[in-house]
Amino acid sequence: MNNLKLSWEVWSGVRLQGQKGDEFIRLSTVDMERNRLFLSSSANFIYSTELPSPQVEGSRDNIMAPASVQLIDLESGDAITCLEYLMEKEALLIATLKGFLLLHSVNDNTTEVVGQVEGGVGCISPSPDGDLLAVVTGFGQILMMNLDWDVLYEMPLEDSHEALDVNDSLSSADGSFEASISWRGDGKFFASLSKVNDTFSPCKKLKVWERDSGALQSVSEPKSFMGSVLDWAPSGAKIAVAYDQKEEIKCPSIVLFEKNGLERSSFSINEGIGVTLEFLKYNCTSDLLAAVVRDEAFDTLKIWHLSNNRWYLKHEIRYPKEDGIKFMWDLMKPLRLTCWTLDGRVITYKFVWLSAVMDNSIAFVIDGSKVLVTPFSLCLIPPPMYFLGLAFPSVVRDLAFCSRTSQNHLAASLSDGSLCVVELPVLDQWDDLEGQTFKIDALHLGKDYTSLQHLSWLDSHILLGVCHLGSGHGNTSKQASCEGDTRPGYYLQEIKIRCSEDRIPGSVTCSGWHAESLHQIYVDGVVISMASNPLKRYSAFVQFDGGKVFEYVSKFGLNRGFGLERCDDMAFLSSCPWINIAPVGDYTRERPLLFGLDDNGRLCLEGKVICNNCSSFSYYSNSGDGMITHLVLSTKQDHLFIVDIDDILKGQLEQYENFHPVPTMKRREEKENVFINIWEKGAQIVGVVHGDESAVILLTTRGNLECVYPRKLVLTSIINALGQRRFKDALLMVRRHRIDFNIIIDHHGWQTFIESAADFVRQVNNLSYITELVCAVKQENIMETLYKNYAYLTRISGTEGSTCGASNRTNAENKVNAVLTAIRKSLEGQIEATPARELCILTTLAKSNPPALEEALKRVKVIREKELSGVPDPEQALYPSSEESLKHLLWLSDSEAVFEAALGLYDLNLAAIVALNSQRDPKEFVPLLQELDSMPKLLMQYNVDLKLKRYESALRHIVSAGDPYYEDCLNLMEKVPLLYPLGLQLIGDPHKRKQVLEAWGDHLHATKCFEDAAATYLCCSNLEKGLKAYRACGNWMGVLTLAGLLKLGRDDLLQLARELSDELQALGKPGDAAKVLIEYCNDIDNGINLLIEARTWEEALRVALLHRRDDLIVVVKNAAVECASTLIGEYSDGIEKVGKYLTRYLAVRQRRLLLAAKIKSDERSIGHLDDDASSQASSNFSGMSAYTTGTRKGSSASTTISTSTKGRGRQRNRGKIRAGSPDEEMALVEHLKGMSLAEGSKCELKSLLISLVMLGEEEAARKLQRIAEKFQLSQISSVKLAEDAIPTDNIDEHVFALDHYIEKSRKLVEVSDAFSWRSKVLI
Repeated sequence: MNNLKLSWEVWSGVRLQGQKGDEFIRLSTVDMERNRLFLSSSANFIYSTELPSPQVEGSRDNIMAPASVQLIDLESGDAITCLEYLMEKEALLIATLKGFLLLHSVNDNTTEVVGQVEGGVGCISPSPDGDLLAVVTGFGQILMMNLDWDVLYEMPLEDSHEALDVNDSLSSADGSFEASISWRGDGKFFASLSKVNDTFSPCKKLKVWERDSGALQSVSEPKSFMGSVLDWAPSGAKIAVAYDQKEEIKCPSIVLFEKNGLERSSFSINEGIGVTLEFLKYNCTSDLLAAVVRDEAFDTLKIWHLSNNRWYLKHEIRYPKEDGIKFMWDLMKPLRLTCWTLDGRVITYKFVWLSAVMDNSIAFVIDGSKVLVTPFSLCLIPPPMYFLGLAFPSVVRDLAFCSRTSQNHLAASLSDGSLCVVELPVLDQWDDLEGQTFKIDALHLGKDYTSLQHLSWLDSHILLGVCHLGSGHGNTSKQASCEGDTRPGYYLQEIKIRCSEDRIPGSVTCSGWHAESLHQIYVDGVVISMASNPLKRYSAFVQFDGGKVFEYVSKFGLNRGFGLERCDDMAFLSSCPWINIAPVGDYTRERPLLFGLDDNGRLCLEGKVICNNCSSFSYYSNSGDGMITHLVLSTKQDHLFIVDIDDILKGQLEQYENFHPVPTMKRREEKENVFINIWEKGAQIVGVVHGDESAVILLTTRGNLECVYPRKLVLTSIINALGQRRFKDALLMVRRHRIDFNIIIDHHGWQTFIESAADFVRQVNNLSYITELVCAVKQENIMETLYKNYAYLTRISGTEGSTCGASNRTNAENKVNAVLTAIRKSLEGQIEATPARELCILTTLAKSNPPALEEALKRVKVIREKELSGVPDPEQALYPSSEESLKHLLWLSDSEAVFEAALGLYDLNLAAIVALNSQRDPKEFVPLLQELDSMPKLLMQYNVDLKLKRYESALRHIVSAGDPYYEDCLNLMEKVPLLYPLGLQLIGDPHKRKQVLEAWGDHLHATKCFEDAAATYLCCSNLEKGLKAYRACGNWMGVLTLAGLLKLGRDDLLQLARELSDELQALGKPGDAAKVLIEYCNDIDNGINLLIEARTWEEALRVALLHRRDDLIVVVKNAAVECASTLIGEYSDGIEKVGKYLTRYLAVRQRRLLLAAKIKSDERSIGHLDDDASSQASSNFSGMSAYTTGTRKGSSASTTISTSTKGRGRQRNRGKIRAGSPDEEMALVEHLKGMSLAEGSKCELKSLLISLVMLGEEEAARKLQRIAEKFQLSQISSVKLAEDAIPTDNIDEHVFALDHYIEKSRKLVEVSDAFSWRSKVLI
């Protein structure tokens, strides 16, 4: 699916010393290290010149290059027969007709005779490694020599024969030899052609020899080989030779042999019978095979390529007969070829492989004079098959396709210099063209011009090409005068195309075309490539050598200048043989994106490198206006990337990891949306199928086509179709590519889909497809789960940042039922009633969450009743049978669930039918149904409800059954306590209601819901049980209140009060216990002690003063002073510990930052740590115990402050701090936060301060307030300091100082609620 295009050709030449016609070039060799070409002439001159290239000055202007000339002094009648450059010797090895072997030093122009061979030298072939030389003598001997000119072994080229005189020479009258040797790429074997024993037979044999011993490895059958044409592919796979088939009245063919001498395959060169084939050579990668075919009128250079077991003629160049063209492939660059002529002209060609797939996914594959056409958007036909063929008068060299309008035009430049144009119908009318071959006529020319290269359409009737004048080849027609400009070089030629025949819709227009040359512009430089501008008519971009880009504007362009305009902002960093233009929908850009790929794999755009390991690229568009939306590229590591054009325009390419991903099993799912692993090494992108097809076509190295559908493009196409409300197209893509059906529902939110459900059903209009969607609906939002890595989908669908996602999360539980309900209603409203529609509706009910099986069975029941009625009903044909409906329902749902749903309808007959169709054992269900059938209706319904665990319905039915079943009713409520509220609603008898309430209270008491139990007992006037419930939950006020309602005696009440006081003390409620003792037992002394224990200082002082007990006042005062003294000590210790914890935190933080910076610096300077250093750094970094030094024998552990108030003074410490642990920093911060004053301790502190002032201990109160305030300031400031230090990378001792933070916090004391416990008089 690639075409071999000529990227550029440059030429130079040497000026021969002899007169024209007296001297001609015979042999050549090349020094690849210094890029030098050596030529030997018939006059024994050696010419040395630099190989022409675009960088060599004068090559592109057809100027004779300077060349060094050296005459080789030979004997009279002697001539040069072989010429090889020996890189090891840095000299030329020259062999002569008389057998002399000369070593000519190129640098000092000295010649040395190193040997002489009897019979002359016919051929010299160095081994691939340069260590050996295979020499064929004129007497038919093969000599194997080393570079010391020692003969290692000798053997005859041909089979020995008695009639053969060994002194007979193989040379012809002109001194040329028909002998050649070709080595295998690894140098272990070499092959030759030799005549058979019968000297009168024209047949020859192919022989394969071993390198080391010269032993004959294999021999082929005698065949009529043509001359000495022979070449062994460098890969070692095949040996190419030529067959002469004149006796069979056939043209010559090229035959491929294996090493064992057996013929493997062959192909015809498709020329006349009288042609001869010479110089058959593989390129260095063995994928191209070139040969010179000589005819009576002209010589032709043909290049074939093997793809998918078929040989394609990919290129042809014609030369005048007098040129006597010969060629050689570049030894390092597989697509560069050098030709030379008899008169000393040297031409270098650079070819490139271009995809045969055009922008509209039509493939035009060149195969000689035929173009094989395949529209991939209609059918994916693997090569070598094709859809239709176009036959041209001669071999096609270049193609250009235009599909800007409804017409499709194809222009072809042929090897004979002619031009052909074909008009193809629109793709919708191609069905009748399949399998046909159309013969194309050359168009009528207004004037002669050279063969065009780099064809490009400026408009549907304007063609632009590049012609090269001055080379004297390329076609056999007359050279054009170029409107008076005769400078040799490159010209841009503009041609107007018109057709004189009437177009027939749906047919191929092959003839009647005329061409008129409009304008020609001389260009100073070598044109590398050219592409038309899709955004402007009559405009194209031209790339010159070095990556310079110009815009060509035709005279037809309105309001624009004519000629070339330099575009520096679109230039490339180097020459890019592969360029392509991407029109984008960014209206801020006046020009499209021009991408270029150079020989080194750098994909360039506007002077920047997008990817430096690209092997091929293409574009994809899912927009209707043809704007490109994605760049598709493959890398040398066989990864396929799908790049959003928006990411390129915004420079957001970080997610593509510089196109060098490191795929791992752990990241495979995460990176699925970034790249795809190409399963076959070396596969390249040849094209894409735009729009909904979303296909990328890959060409494998063996020639097969593989079509892949990247998930990213598929999802983009689906979302694009849904955005355009093309639900049917979206559903078809989902089914074809096995995408989750929920994407149709979730792409804009399921609420939006519900609004469009009717449109969806109407468009799809296929109940099977709708059923598939119904069966796939699930609760989750797959845009947030399955496709969460495809973030661009939200941009396409427009849901990013919308409230739809939040609505989905809020009402996710309603999604399945809401969607299926909307589809069910749409089916009933949009689709005519048919059995299939009813089955689809049953599916929506069965797939609901939970399944609406009862509603589905009701519909089945209606159908069954109509069947049993026996009354003819015309609508009955619109519904499936009840049996079919049941089987469908059973297939979708669990049979047990359907059976229970049938029981839930209390239709025992329907339940029996369900059981029979679900293949249940009659022994299981028949007794059950018989037992139920024998019961009264309400009792039957009650038992069904119990079996189905529908307890509310069961309670209603059993209550309705009457008083005989009242005990069953109570038992049911005791079994299911949640039924008590419903039972109270259903039972109206007051006596029974009290029983229900008491039973409910007992249940609540048993489950330790004492408050609710007490309230329930009160409702049924059971005060004793209510009192016990209140006492169980510690509600002393409720207990004493109910004791009053029960009118207990004084002694009983006093005893109850003391018991309650003891219980409250045990529960840790000394304040409540004190109230009971003081109010009900008049025990003031114990009451005061309990108030002191509860830290209710003001209340204790009030009670003591109320009862005028001076002794108790003293007790309160002493306890308050003692508590103040204790708190002062604790707060002092707390201040010290806050400082220690903060110092520890800052030290750990500082050491951690230093270690992290050191590791980062080492990684930057070294790149990789050695094993020991890496192990040490890992050990140090793990756990982050950076503050440990030397032999640490202990670790400081964090401690907590204990108080006499059992932890109520401050919040409790949250866990233990482990020194050296990774979480030590955050643990220290959390511990500092946990040391803050709790709200309860603030209230107690405030009460203590007021009481001390009342008792005359003002100084103690002031001292306590100051130390508590200092502690709180230290704690708050340390927490603030630690939080500020977390995000910073540098700990400054002056900035992060506790005193500094305390001063800042002190300013906020007056306005802070945290210090509301303070008394201003004590400040």
